[in-house]
Amino acid sequence: MPLVRAWAVGVVVLVVTEYVQMTLLYGNLVGPRGVGSFGAALALVHLPNLVCVVLATWAAARVHPVPWRKMPARHVVAACAVPVTAQLLTVSLHWERAGLSSPAMWMSTGVLLAGCALGLLLERWREEERP
Repeated sequence: MPLVRAWAVGVVVLVVTEYVQMTLLYGNLVGPRGVGSFGAALALVHLPNLVCVVLATWAAARVHPVPWRKMPARHVVAACAVPVTAQLLTVSLHWERAGLSSPAMWMSTGVLLAGCALGLLLERWREEERP
């Protein structure tokens, strides 16, 4: 049950942050044809995705209860399962655009790994800050 609660919070945070990203950034700045350069893709796609993954990982890690939080492998699964599952789902649905040779697939995988690591570090930092 603790894993399910962490995953549920992770799903809610990821869906809400991705929705905000899609409506504010993609709808207003990217447009239907996509981005034109690597810099634009980084600024308008990958960095906002990094924020979404960090927040979802951090939120899931925060609600994972204390007895299981002390088990590192279980805590990483609780915190990172939702972003990893979202990445796998996205890649499988858009395989023709995100094949193994696609730079976008490798960038999004890097964003996933960095976001999960930063989310876990943020949670660890907040935990150490508590009295």
